[in-house]
Amino acid sequence: MLESSSSMTISTKLQRIATLAKQMPNAPLSTLSHHIDTEWLHEAYRRTRKDGAAGVDGETASEYAANLEENLQSLLNRAKSGDHYRAPPVRRVHIPKGDGRKTRPIGVPCFEDKVLQRAVAMVLGAVYEQDFLDCSYGFRPGRSAHDALQAVWKQTMDLRDCHVLEADIEDFFGSVDKGKLREMLHQRVRDGVLMRLIGKWLKAGVMEDGCVYHPDTGVPQGGVVSPILSNVYLHEVLDKWFERQVKPKLRGQAFLTRFADDFVVVFEREEDARRVLDVLPKRFGKYGLRLHPDKTRLVKFQPPSPGNPEGSEGQRRRSFDLLGFTHYWGRSRKGKWVVQRKTMKARLRRSLCSISMWCRENRHLPVREQSRVLGRKLRGHYSYYGVTGNYRALSQLYELVRHIWHKWLGRRSNRCLNWVRMATILEVFPLPRPRVVHSVYRRAAKP
Repeated sequence: MLESSSSMTISTKLQRIATLAKQMPNAPLSTLSHHIDTEWLHEAYRRTRKDGAAGVDGETASEYAANLEENLQSLLNRAKSGDHYRAPPVRRVHIPKGDGRKTRPIGVPCFEDKVLQRAVAMVLGAVYEQDFLDCSYGFRPGRSAHDALQAVWKQTMDLRDCHVLEADIEDFFGSVDKGKLREMLHQRVRDGVLMRLIGKWLKAGVMEDGCVYHPDTGVPQGGVVSPILSNVYLHEVLDKWFERQVKPKLRGQAFLTRFADDFVVVFEREEDARRVLDVLPKRFGKYGLRLHPDKTRLVKFQPPSPGNPEGSEGQRRRSFDLLGFTHYWGRSRKGKWVVQRKTMKARLRRSLCSISMWCRENRHLPVREQSRVLGRKLRGHYSYYGVTGNYRALSQLYELVRHIWHKWLGRRSNRCLNWVRMATILEVFPLPRPRVVHSVYRRAAKP
């Protein structure tokens, strides 16, 4: 009951910040950090994941919680007293990217830093939610990747004959100009405590293989405060620029949809698309960003004509990728051309590789436990990729996982595990079958 009351108090404070920011849309706010008190830090602690990896100090969430009240009070005192708070470097780890052949660097902050970053991110979020545009979907309350996908689906379905600019920002988190980011924040936030903390996090550096590096550019991908900072940066660099400077000069309709650093632009007219494609690298270059030359392309996105049936190569030229899905034109059950989505091949391979590795390393576990974990992995996959039109890819994953499980169960001993015995195991410990979780038609029918 006490925790619920505390959350309600924080919600009231967040609403006050949001109201103030909305009433002063173009004015900098200089009195924000006074909202951060021990109660605020408690809420930030509650919202912080407790199962994440430890930072450079090795302290886990459970160890921090053992003396929580004293730790939070000490953190608050140090954060507000200026020089007494030292931002530790983030520990850099590498996770598989795409099909698993490459890796992505991720920064792991110390747990205490995660709590303080969450507290600051809560304040920044309340302010900038009043400024962010509807085209932005990533890391925002009440918005998800499926909302962004639904927006693109509706745009392409409405226009039908259109051109899609599929863009990829090369190493976005490592390329952010820290000086320009501070200038952008200074336009809206001039609270000395908050700006000092953000400055310390930007200067903290990263630790890898026992050495600390201090990159001149970038924000640590994986930091709790990094998503809101990236949204602020691209809000200024891309969203506002496109909506207020570019769109009024275009001859046809155009729609920008961005989720974090992933975005596409749907154009009604090809000439508009080519003009934007020509000027976009110059715009990004002013802010230290670069479009990936091999992953940025313009796609003529329209249903195949009767005299030009769609082949695999033609479908590739007429498709684009966004948020793990390949978007293409396909036939509905009624025979009409509609925009459909399927799991990107690289994402499907990555999921299968991850599951195969897990089965290999855990084949000694009881079959019941293996079934439970595999079921959780499949349901997690369905919950994201289970969209209308993607049932075939889900079924493919389901069948391949059954074969992978059979393969590694058969290697637990010298006894042969034929498919008759495997069928018995699957009857007793069935894997969840594919299902569509997100219906584009049901979502489109909502007001």
